[in-house]
Amino acid sequence: MNPERKLRFAVVGCGRIAQSHFAALKQHSARTELVAVCDVLPQALQAAVALTGAAGFASLDALLAGSDADVVVLATPSGLHPRQAIAVAQAGRHVVSEKPMATKWDEGVAMVRACRDAGVKLFVVKQNRLNATLQLVKRAVEQGRFGRLAMVTVNVFWTRPQAYYTAAPWRGRWDMDGGAFMNQASHYVDMVDWLVGPVDNVHAYTATLARDIEAEDTGVMSLRLRSGALASINVTMLTHNKNFEGSITLLGERGTVRVGGVAVNKIEHWEFETPHEDDAKVASTSYGVDSVYGPGHPLYYDNVINTLHGTADAAVDGYEGLRSLEVLIAGYRSARDGVRVGLPLVF
Repeated sequence: MNPERKLRFAVVGCGRIAQSHFAALKQHSARTELVAVCDVLPQALQAAVALTGAAGFASLDALLAGSDADVVVLATPSGLHPRQAIAVAQAGRHVVSEKPMATKWDEGVAMVRACRDAGVKLFVVKQNRLNATLQLVKRAVEQGRFGRLAMVTVNVFWTRPQAYYTAAPWRGRWDMDGGAFMNQASHYVDMVDWLVGPVDNVHAYTATLARDIEAEDTGVMSLRLRSGALASINVTMLTHNKNFEGSITLLGERGTVRVGGVAVNKIEHWEFETPHEDDAKVASTSYGVDSVYGPGHPLYYDNVINTLHGTADAAVDGYEGLRSLEVLIAGYRSARDGVRVGLPLVF
């Protein structure tokens, strides 16, 4: 695309997460233009039009027919992403899909194939990868500072009251959302695979203990990594009163790191056998958060823009998005069938 022209974006779905996309696009207004917004709920659409000044559309079909957007952002319920992405790709537009890219493995694969066949880009939003804390940990892993990893533990201890699910009936449904793993902890499953994967096999338990939803509000997942290390992901949406913790701890023969806070935003322990210049950056890397979404959306959009201008490679494309989806689907199959599930999945 011509770098002299602003990239034209459209956002489909004007609910909770869309606000992060609006804010990120505003930060990149020198290089982007939000030309269209879309929502089936009139009140949400009117609010988005008033906030952004973009043209409003009541359906994706109307948006594709009536706007000249280069890129369409899907901030809709997760179960809608596959068919919407396919429609956008067939219209010749690039796709940015919020996490998770799909709730079913075969539908995620269909998204990737449709975008590949149409010759358009598919980006999957994994903005936490770009946060300063995790970037520092990623460099330490790549530099071999941990030596042989023994164990990795992830905790996602947040709260989602019943009112959260009641306000949007698609939440907590198997076909549209999934549960605590697929929705709230999706970034954390991706974090394990991205930092220390690939994953070899998964064994999981899930439970619906307190919320009136189809899917789980609590779960534990044990993973064996290809490296031989073991990992665990512990998730609940039932903490008392507020979000409590979003953390990762890495234990290796030559280093120990814990990144905690409410959303992996604070480096709480950083210790290695051999000093490195990155050690001096630890104190300034932690940051505060207004929400569990973190500050990564503007950074993610910078990568999308640069990729479409041909000066960067996609940080998370459709193929990369499938990796964490595969782990999630394996976990759900394990919990359903009471068995250990190996990767890659076989159909």
